[in-house]
Amino acid sequence: MVEMAARRAPAIANTAWLKPLPPATRFSFYGDAGARAAAAAVWGGEFSEEACRAHAHSTRATLWLGPDEYLLLDFAAGAPGAAPGATGAASASAGSPPDDAHAAAELAAALERALGTLPHSLVDISHRQFALEVSGPHAAAILNGACPLDLDIGEFPIGMCTRTVLAKADIVLWRTDEDTFHLEVWRSFAGYVTGILSEIAAEFYPRSGA
Repeated sequence: MVEMAARRAPAIANTAWLKPLPPATRFSFYGDAGARAAAAAVWGGEFSEEACRAHAHSTRATLWLGPDEYLLLDFAAGAPGAAPGATGAASASAGSPPDDAHAAAELAAALERALGTLPHSLVDISHRQFALEVSGPHAAAILNGACPLDLDIGEFPIGMCTRTVLAKADIVLWRTDEDTFHLEVWRSFAGYVTGILSEIAAEFYPRSGA
C-alpha cells in the first residue's frame, strides 16, 4: 500500500483572480492501454488517448502528460465537490491537510490490485505539489506574462493540459474553462510562482494588493 503523506498546503490568500484549490490525492501513473483499462475500472474515469487532454469526472481528473504517462488527481480528500474540469472546483482552505488519507491509501491499494502483474508504475506524489486556479477575463494574459505557451482559446482549448514553465518553475497547466486555468505547482515553488503571478496581475488588479 502506498504511504500517504499528510502535509499542509502552502498558505495562499484568495484574490479576484487567484485561489488555492483543495488538497488532493495525486498519483503519477505510467501504463499501456491494458494497464489503463484495468486502472480505469477502479479510478472511475477514462484515460485520454489524445495527447495533452484531460478528462474530469466527479472529484477525479486524469491528465495526459506524455505517451503512457498520466497525472491522476482526486480532490475528494480535501473537500466535497467536483473536479475543476467537471462542474467547478471544490472550495476549501488550502491550509487544511487532507482529512481522508485512509480512503486515499485504500484507493491506491485498489488500483494496485486491479493492475496486478501488468507492467505499470503508480507513485503517490500527493506531498510534492499543490494546485492553484487562475481565473477571470485576464487569466490568459497574466499567465502569458511568464509562460511561453500560446494561450489563445483556439490554440489552447478547454480541456487541454501540458507540462510547461512559469518563468523558471516547472508546472502542469490545464485549461478547465474559457477563462479558468488549473496549475499544478511543486510545493517548494509556492512563493516564487505566486509572487511572479502577483507582480503581473498588478497591471490588471491594481487595487487588489496583488
